[in-house]
Amino acid sequence: MTSTPPDPAAAAAVAVQTILGDLETIGRADGGRGVVVDSPPGAGKTTLVRRAARELVAAGEPIMIIAQTNNQIDDLTVRLAADDPALRVGRISGEDYAAGRSPLRGLDNVTIATKIDDLRGFDIVLGTAAKWARVKDHRRRWAIVDEAYQMRSDALLLVASQFERGLFVGDPGQLDPFTTVATERWTGLTYDPRHNAVDVLLAHNREAVIERRLPVSWRLPASAATLVAPAFYPYTAFTAGVPDGVRELQFTTAGVRSALDDTLDMARRTGWALHQLPARHTQRTDSDVAGAAAGLAARLLARGAVERCELHPGGRRLTPADVAIGVVHRDQAEQIRWLLPRTNVPGADQVVVDNANRLQGREFEVVIVVHPLSGRRDATTFHLEAGRLCVLTSRHRQACIVVARAGITHLLDAHPATDPVRLNVPVKFPDGWEAHHTVLSHLEPHTIVAPG
Repeated sequence: MTSTPPDPAAAAAVAVQTILGDLETIGRADGGRGVVVDSPPGAGKTTLVRRAARELVAAGEPIMIIAQTNNQIDDLTVRLAADDPALRVGRISGEDYAAGRSPLRGLDNVTIATKIDDLRGFDIVLGTAAKWARVKDHRRRWAIVDEAYQMRSDALLLVASQFERGLFVGDPGQLDPFTTVATERWTGLTYDPRHNAVDVLLAHNREAVIERRLPVSWRLPASAATLVAPAFYPYTAFTAGVPDGVRELQFTTAGVRSALDDTLDMARRTGWALHQLPARHTQRTDSDVAGAAAGLAARLLARGAVERCELHPGGRRLTPADVAIGVVHRDQAEQIRWLLPRTNVPGADQVVVDNANRLQGREFEVVIVVHPLSGRRDATTFHLEAGRLCVLTSRHRQACIVVARAGITHLLDAHPATDPVRLNVPVKFPDGWEAHHTVLSHLEPHTIVAPG
């Protein structure tokens, strides 16, 4: 079910209180070791982490927080420092961390250090998993692991000795952890480092771990939840927190008779659009697809897009920072970045363009997606990965536009999964092949055919 519940705020509040109650219970008990919280896109993971951190500190439990990137750590640190100026917050970093250009500079209750000895006695100490793995002679009762599904299991193994109990918060539908080295030698083994931290934790400690989930997405509109939930979260369905009619996208300038404007109007009305170019096998840096993605972003800005929502009931004009173009490969991003200023639309060069890995965790009003399988001759495991498509199609608050060449459904049918079946390797679900078909089927009535 993906319909909006009578009171999504109440449902979300109950879920959060239950999780905080679990932490209190585990803190008093000898048997419990942790809580795993599954979250759909935009469900308030960061808010939960901050709330849990403050509650644990108030209960006399100094904690460590582990995340996967410096940007995630910096964002959490800034927010925790603002939540309670009385908190003593430490940010442990590597030697090459640019503290002088850090967003933490000037925060009175934040101290940046490269050695844990300089942060002893602090209420909260935050650092990346890579940095914590290098910390010696440190132990706290509680740790909070943010974006836990993006943490490799070997990274968890390196830091697990530093805490007794943990809160693991993450989105199971997003991209899996990745590595730049060959990992076939570990395939099928229980200590395969490609497994994420949550799966390995549950495989070996399920009886000592409480599993919970956040039931409401505050980012995705109802139009998006009806697709994203069944396509990527079939066993942990969620609801949209904002009902139909609250969010609205309008243009102050009328469009001309063009496929670009027709696509924008479709997205404005329904929350989805597929800008479909003629079928053709191309290089992954497809100039027509890249031009269409850049053109859509430029036209959106040129037509003066205005949003109305629960945050801006009186209306607010979208800025380039509210728009993102998501791709699969970095060279595709570079190609579109080169095209944007050549549209001659003011601000177009400031639109965010990046690949799925770098867009993960971010939020925009409108997202334009270059479909991973557009123009391809084959459907590789990399391009079929459900998590990649999930990231690209779940960053938006208002509308998502997919740009692709026709023929992807035929490509999927002609290239079923060919990965070898291996012993002791769990089946990945949702299956990327099925997820792609689900998304394309949903987009069919939202399709605008563009000329070749």
